[in-house]
Amino acid sequence: MEKIIDAIPVDLIRAELTASRKLMDTNKGGNEIYVVDCFNAPNTLKEIGRIREIAYREAGGCSGKSMDLDEYDFMEKPYQQLIVWDPDAQAIIGGYRYILGKDVVLKENGQPNVTASHLFQFSDKFIAEYLPKTMELGRSFVAPEYQSSKAGAKALFTMDNLWDGIAGVLLSNPGVEYFFGKMTIYKSFDKTARELILRFLEKHFPDNEGLIRPYKRLESSTDVRLIDLILKEDGLREDLRCLKNALRHLGTAIPPLVNSYINSSSTMKIFGSAVNDELSDAIETGLMIHFDEMYPDKRDRHILTFIEKRVPRLRRLRIRLEDHSPKNSPEIEFK
Repeated sequence: MEKIIDAIPVDLIRAELTASRKLMDTNKGGNEIYVVDCFNAPNTLKEIGRIREIAYREAGGCSGKSMDLDEYDFMEKPYQQLIVWDPDAQAIIGGYRYILGKDVVLKENGQPNVTASHLFQFSDKFIAEYLPKTMELGRSFVAPEYQSSKAGAKALFTMDNLWDGIAGVLLSNPGVEYFFGKMTIYKSFDKTARELILRFLEKHFPDNEGLIRPYKRLESSTDVRLIDLILKEDGLREDLRCLKNALRHLGTAIPPLVNSYINSSSTMKIFGSAVNDELSDAIETGLMIHFDEMYPDKRDRHILTFIEKRVPRLRRLRIRLEDHSPKNSPEIEFK
């Protein structure tokens, strides 16, 4: 296990977080969203790698290196780093890295060169029909000091801030409709609780098209019949209550990121789970969400935040949400 590097001087980071790299202000918490990469912000990237490694080590999974950075952060067309910046503390408090499908290069075996490619096999249908319209997300993190509610509003809204950023990237790139990513549950998490969560996800969010599958699927060691006795309801919300009750008896709860995804969309697709040997054998579950099919209250809040920050004169955004109706196009009123 390598010693983690020292913090990068704030003045070096601040010099790289220029106006041209700022995506938006956040909806809550008074933070800022920036998008940078290894070419335009090398010092900021080192700080991202430092914080990621600290956060992952504390959670029970890490790269073991002095910084959590890899070849995907340094490619010719590198992953972009979406970060939440606390202007008061002058600190990075959370982030994701991502790549747009149009920038993905196929490897010699025809598979996309993305961070999930060593865990998941992508079908020809996904590569042809979905990849060009997809944003791949990964390496999510929240700085440890912002993971406790005791840290105040900045901590409470960090995950919401990240959703602001995801919406901002999607809206800035017409034609991108989906985001694909991985949910991580570390080995330190209760095994029975983990298997209940994964069974719940696959039950209610199946990949009926066979778009993506793990090369080596993680199989449950708990009797599936027993799990199905616990997760006995057909409806999503009713079964979610069963899951939460079971986890409560086990002395735990749904991890915040997993809970955030569950509460994002009823049409999310889950692609199974695999063991990530590059992240201390953490359990990685593939997922994909269509942005327009997210729950309206969540989707539209982040849409509104992005547009209001880009168009200061905007007073109201009204979106008709009648499914399968010719009226469901946005109506924007200016004053």
